[in-house]
Amino acid sequence: MGREDRVKRYAELAVRVGANVQPGQDVIVRCMVEHRELARAVVEAAYEAGAHYAHIIYWDPIQKLHRLNLADPDSLEFVPAWWDKANDDLTDGEGALISITGDPTPDLYAGIAAEKLKHDHMPSPPSHFRLVLSGRVNWTIVGGPIPEWAERLFGEPDTDRLWDLMAQATRLDHDDPVQAWRDHVTRLRERAEGLQARNFSALRYRGPGTDLTIGLLPDSTWRSGSMVTTAGIEHVANMPTEEVFTTPDYRKTEGTVRCTRPLYLNGSIVEGLELTFKEGEIVEVRAERNAQAVEGDVATDVGARRLGEVALVDGTSEVGKTGVVFGNTLFDENATCHIAWGAGFPNAVEGLPESAEERDAMGFNSSKTHTDTMIGGPEVAVHGVAPDGAEIPIIINNEWQLDG
Repeated sequence: MGREDRVKRYAELAVRVGANVQPGQDVIVRCMVEHRELARAVVEAAYEAGAHYAHIIYWDPIQKLHRLNLADPDSLEFVPAWWDKANDDLTDGEGALISITGDPTPDLYAGIAAEKLKHDHMPSPPSHFRLVLSGRVNWTIVGGPIPEWAERLFGEPDTDRLWDLMAQATRLDHDDPVQAWRDHVTRLRERAEGLQARNFSALRYRGPGTDLTIGLLPDSTWRSGSMVTTAGIEHVANMPTEEVFTTPDYRKTEGTVRCTRPLYLNGSIVEGLELTFKEGEIVEVRAERNAQAVEGDVATDVGARRLGEVALVDGTSEVGKTGVVFGNTLFDENATCHIAWGAGFPNAVEGLPESAEERDAMGFNSSKTHTDTMIGGPEVAVHGVAPDGAEIPIIINNEWQLDG
């Protein structure tokens, strides 16, 4: 399959399966300037699917570097009104969002003080998280192969080789990718249903540098990559996706965890990350490289030090089977188990109250940030704590142990 065909086929998969764009919807495509080839193909596919209007919003990370270095520190929390309005209008209009990821300069902000990083949330300010958590927008994130990304992985700008890996990870290399995704989504849904039936009160992680317990809410519900909007539109939020996930009780996280893959966060590559939790909060951040990026992120607000997501991924993952660390959270989080500090998912808790105070009182976490980091792998065992206190194996030696 030639590159042009792959770009077109991937754009169609993003539009028709990922975001599942409906006739008459407005569509925003968010990406960096380097992703213009795929972004243009996505716009074409969106109109072919019947979109009312499709628009690309480009982001250039260099402009943020200049801001962090030169702008008045007191201005760093400013978000342009038109940027928030674009997010809010898409939410209110129940449109579709397709984001393309693949940072050409992932270590651009290394060395920037945590105090500065914590204030500048562009290009994903709170209005972005309101959008994706609203349940009103059918959205997806896909990867965009670019020479800079390939150069980091292979030592040369071989985008064809990167496309080969992404085709495997996203099932693009199947004869019928759409059907392959439908079958995959069904398997993940069955896995989530199996976890739900177990009614676990907590999860236990044990491995090198890791001894972590994460409590679950009584009304936590296990979800998979397929989501449904309030208008009934099913969409796959991440392409690829290999996870089943839920929102934990933020008050009941205890212990230490050593992250098993690098974290690419706000223009910095964080390596050797270790976190200590006490009474539900991150109380210590250690890293071999760029700890200040995490320190800045978890200082965003009170909820940034608490967990909002816990996700399980085993060795059947197509991303994991590539054996490659992509250096991109979208792909790497789907290679292995992960957690996220920051905002929880409202659709993963039954009967969630509207009041922020009531949500906090029940253990649901709210925050302006949501950051995934990878904590699983062959050496990390995951057990579920049953209602009677027994520990039931879920993932051992990277193999799923439960039915479903």
